[in-house]
Amino acid sequence: MTRLSVNINKIATLRNSRGGDMPDVEKAAVDCESFGAEGITVHPRPDERHIRYSDVRAIKPLLKTEFNIEGNPIAPFVDLVKEVKPAQVTLVPDAPDAITSNAGWDTLRNRGFLSEICSEFRNAGIRTSIFIDPVPEMAEGAAACGCDRVELYTEAYARKYRQGRENAIAEYLKTAERARECGLGLNAGHDLSLVNLEYFIRTIPWTDEVSIGHAIICDALYMGLEKTIGLYLDTIRRGSPTSK
Repeated sequence: MTRLSVNINKIATLRNSRGGDMPDVEKAAVDCESFGAEGITVHPRPDERHIRYSDVRAIKPLLKTEFNIEGNPIAPFVDLVKEVKPAQVTLVPDAPDAITSNAGWDTLRNRGFLSEICSEFRNAGIRTSIFIDPVPEMAEGAAACGCDRVELYTEAYARKYRQGRENAIAEYLKTAERARECGLGLNAGHDLSLVNLEYFIRTIPWTDEVSIGHAIICDALYMGLEKTIGLYLDTIRRGSPTSK
């Protein structure tokens, strides 16, 4: 069944807005696990405006589930990941001034660079996922780079969902099928929520992992973090064929 990895960046954003250590990012990571999360995701950026490199180092020894570190593989990021050795690194081509991730890799144009990075992490024993748009050729290109998984950038799916979910997911299904044909694992993330998550899992049930942060923290403002994580896990179960 699809695993839920909780992205805790927004908790760090709230902390950084006032300084100090409230809310406590390390405690939040441990609490998310205790509430049922099957992984923790962080996305440190060069300006450290939310998750800091020091947070990544502090969180790793506290976790019992999978740790996923996302980011643009610039030299300091690569060094951090190799030092911390998470279960998974997700390569995201975000610009330093991007508010949030807004595009996947062009795995064809960047094949040489991505192949080198994937090889470096593979040699360090770290599973590598490449963040891609819902384009089958990008899945093929990712496979040629030597990664283990791709993560589908689901912003367009979430944005189009209310206008017609079948149309919204069509290209994602094609890309997910191509990724599976290429022998790749499949992750998904960005703007997935209680509204659109179940249909995504039901349509693409071989999704290995979803990484969700913003929607979980928004929902937790009203329902509390423990209840919210439980609701997301229930939603994944309802979408899974194992629940039928």
